Amino acid sequence: MKFLEIKILQPSSFEDFRGELYTLYKDGDYENLHFNHDKVSISKRNVLRGLHGDSRAYKLITCLAGEVLLVIVENRNESPNYLKWDSIILSEKNRIQVLVPPMFANGHLVLSENATFFYKWSYQGKYPDVDEQFTLKWNDPLIGIYWPIKHPILAQRDL
Repeated sequence: MKFLEIKILQPSSFEDFRGELYTLYKDGDYENLHFNHDKVSISKRNVLRGLHGDSRAYKLITCLAGEVLLVIVENRNESPNYLKWDSIILSEKNRIQVLVPPMFANGHLVLSENATFFYKWSYQGKYPDVDEQFTLKWNDPLIGIYWPIKHPILAQRDL
């Protein structure tokens, strides 16, 4: 990931004849962050959610089932990386987790038949709901994200 502010983690796992066991999070894993809100998004192939962000929340993101292309965009207009983007594949197989800080937008495209996208939120005060979030257009030519699809399934907010 080209952004120094983005943390990539991959938990170790234990596998045997029964399956696999791994820990997504335990208290104290992230200094100075208290996670207070979990969200799950279940979507079908070709659904693109985002690009959304806000000025207060950290999000610890992973894909519990299926496979998604996670895209992150820097949205601090004073940064030399303003509107630059990077991407990473998250899947149930690679177990990669990504910590996205405030003022970075994130969005994901479902690559598998279905996917379960999980994210823990850390923020002060009340939840930064849609009215406090910003949305970047998924196909904004100024950003120039490469998506492996021309006509994703989008919510009204993301059109």
